[in-house]
Amino acid sequence: MNSIDKLTELFRLFPGIGPRQAKRFVYYLLARGGNYSGELAQAIENLKKEIVQCKECQRFFAKNGHKTSICSICSDDTRDNSLLMVVPRDIDLEAVEKSGSYKGQYFILGGVVPILDKEPEKKIRISKLEARIKEDKNIKEVILAMNANQDGEHTAEFLKEKLKNFKLQTSELGRGLSTGAELEYADPETLKNAFLHRTK
Repeated sequence: MNSIDKLTELFRLFPGIGPRQAKRFVYYLLARGGNYSGELAQAIENLKKEIVQCKECQRFFAKNGHKTSICSICSDDTRDNSLLMVVPRDIDLEAVEKSGSYKGQYFILGGVVPILDKEPEKKIRISKLEARIKEDKNIKEVILAMNANQDGEHTAEFLKEKLKNFKLQTSELGRGLSTGAELEYADPETLKNAFLHRTK
């Protein structure tokens, strides 16, 4: 396998990228002048050095020279510690934060559970979520903020079943989100209404 094919295969691993688009990325890199490829390689290398995962919510954040394993959201004592919103990915957390409607804590699930998946525990961080709830006695409500599609709804049902033994309330975002919608693409006002009208 030559360098073009190898890099094409690596780009194909990106979510939503097919073989033709992956190949376009490779030829784009080849056509760029200057030190673009070197800058890209350096940026990727720095990503691993400068970004860490929060041990509380599991999101990735920039250390900015600080020796901490807790992100700015989890360490903010002005937020409501009785609320824990569970979202599939980091990008979903960012979308909710931009809406400005939610001031509780988060947990990044790491994905969703496909309907026909036989080993859901391997797809998401369910054991870490359960450990977080056991350790934090302040949590009173878990908000399941899943995408409004089949996999999202299936994941929410799976989580409700797993969390039913905990003495806390579970709720889901209201359907200000249209069916099939992903949190990442929802506008701030829609997310605000979905949070305010969550179902319990």
